[in-house]
Amino acid sequence: MEQSRAFGKLYLQSAQKAMRSASLQVLVPAPFWVSYPEMVKLAGAKPVIVNCPAEDNFLLTPAALQASLGPASRLLILCSPSNPTGSVYSRHDLEAIAQIVAGHPRLLVLSDEIYEHIIYPPAQHHSFAGLEGMYDRTLTINGFSKAFAMTGWRLGYLAAPPVFAKAAAAIQSQSTSGASSIAQHAGVAALGLGHKGGQPVEHMREAFQKRRDYVVRELQQIGGVGLAEPQGAFYCLPVMTTFFGPSASAPGFGSIPDADTLCRYLLEVGRVATVPGDAFGAPDCLRVSYAASMQDLKEAMSRLSTVLRKISA
Repeated sequence: MEQSRAFGKLYLQSAQKAMRSASLQVLVPAPFWVSYPEMVKLAGAKPVIVNCPAEDNFLLTPAALQASLGPASRLLILCSPSNPTGSVYSRHDLEAIAQIVAGHPRLLVLSDEIYEHIIYPPAQHHSFAGLEGMYDRTLTINGFSKAFAMTGWRLGYLAAPPVFAKAAAAIQSQSTSGASSIAQHAGVAALGLGHKGGQPVEHMREAFQKRRDYVVRELQQIGGVGLAEPQGAFYCLPVMTTFFGPSASAPGFGSIPDADTLCRYLLEVGRVATVPGDAFGAPDCLRVSYAASMQDLKEAMSRLSTVLRKISA
């Protein structure tokens, strides 16, 4: 495999453009990161959304994958740990998917592993390219933004079979000249922290786990909230259908027909910012981020609980 260093988001798009064809299909498990389907469209291909319900912890099952494959299927996008759900694929889960991929010689996998070091035991990260027979079938996306808290440095990379890495690099060279020397030196310093980022990243991961535990506990105490406990990243995606619909309303606000309106209600009345699940292919949900201080999270969860209890459905 060849590796190139540049923006992770740009490489996601470049990797898909490298396989460009209007007649080809890209499988996108939902819930998904908001940019995946649009990147597929920009690359000239067709996104095929594969629904992964909360009952399956928002994970792609072998049966759902098999049912979605067709003659035009060329790429499967996986994200573990996941944005927006925090779900993590076990090795057994990935091996089952790999077995299906192996039976479709023209199908590749784009594995987004940007959150690999933000994961909570007993969950473990497994790179798809490390599975038997998948090394030459996988384009791996990663970067420094999440694990090393280097979002503003815009530093990421693609690891892929040479033919795809070279094609992606050729496309990227017409979009940006590459990562700045300052960002590259910062990346070298981050890698020098040790395995999995050493103690600094472990301290951050432990802090995120405490925040995850707190937010999950508070959400579970609110009647009507459905929740698949996140195993990684710093998001959760609670099912909120109890709080919106044709008959849902709140005093002084009015009707709450959908998740988008519920988010607006939480923002305007409770002063709590969430993201409607529609953007992620999960219209029954809201995305909640716990990438904030414990003090802010305690205030946010208190406000959230208070305003949700005012809704009548």
